[in-house]
Amino acid sequence: MLLFRPFGIPVYVTASWLIVAALITLLYGGIVQNRLALGAGGAHLLAFVFAVLLYASVLVHELAHSVVARMYGLPVRRIVLYVLGGVSEIEREAPTPGREFWIAFAGPALSLVLSAGAYGLTLLVDPYGITGELFFQLWVANLLVGVFNLLPGLPLDGGRLLRAGVWKLTGKPLTGSVAAAWGGRVLALGVVSLPFLLAWSAGTAPGMWAVLWGLLLGGFMWVSATEALRGARVRARVPGLRARDLARSAVLVPADTPLAEADRCAAEAGVNTIVAVDAADTPLSIVHPSAADAIAKARRAWVPVSSVARSVTRGSMLSVELEGQELLDVLIAHPLPEYLVMEVGGGVHGVLRAVDVNAAMAGRR
Repeated sequence: MLLFRPFGIPVYVTASWLIVAALITLLYGGIVQNRLALGAGGAHLLAFVFAVLLYASVLVHELAHSVVARMYGLPVRRIVLYVLGGVSEIEREAPTPGREFWIAFAGPALSLVLSAGAYGLTLLVDPYGITGELFFQLWVANLLVGVFNLLPGLPLDGGRLLRAGVWKLTGKPLTGSVAAAWGGRVLALGVVSLPFLLAWSAGTAPGMWAVLWGLLLGGFMWVSATEALRGARVRARVPGLRARDLARSAVLVPADTPLAEADRCAAEAGVNTIVAVDAADTPLSIVHPSAADAIAKARRAWVPVSSVARSVTRGSMLSVELEGQELLDVLIAHPLPEYLVMEVGGGVHGVLRAVDVNAAMAGRR
């Protein structure tokens, strides 16, 4: 659900937030009731306010990341608040370790500043009054958000700080990502183990809620760290993408050529890609493999290639000189199954298929 757009950045909240709000209200409500000697209704209302303040603190934290990212010219798609916190969807990676550091550090820094300010306000009011409890909740919420996010492992901000540091020392962003991802995996194991370790040190059995929450949070951290590592390895391959190298060689045939004849021409040329052209050899369309394969062998001598081809449009034509992030940006802006790669002089260099780009990004080519 879209909440609002601070600084023009859409903020969404998922329905899973209600799960956390309900748990906090139920568990923290009893504590508030004992602290303030309130009735059950008032105590649980204050506990619900704490849940709201916790997610408001997460939102402010994420806004800090997003605002700094936009200051560096990185587009921010949106902020999403969900069951385990929040995430700023920044569309591109920071280009330098310094910018990565400041984008990552902005969130915890603001959270800790807000925590210190709220703690100062608690000293000015009655700690056993409603106002004092609200200020207490505010400084605790921001302290939790700030300190937890400084832990050195992805997907936490501390992991991004570790990544920036290793990147700066080695000059290799992938090395930084590997270190931060493994830091996140170690933290995930620690989170899962923590309820058992605390119970063992106290000589008691671990609580069910603590174990479930540890498994949920630790599992999420492990999966996120693994995804971050996989994504970093994919991004490391982006500079090696070149339209010239990825394009398949193609045979040019008139648009009214029967499919069987086009197949023969392609076989003679040793290629498997066919481009239909007009009388002036201007490319008109690209034969789609699935559509061509669906034509029975007996009919291929009568079906023209133009009937199983996709028209060439402005968005489906690429320069042979495109490479790296520039090539990827063009493909993302115009997502298609295949593209016609054109030489600088205007001739057809070949056909670039999306499956080949995906294979190159995955390291399978």
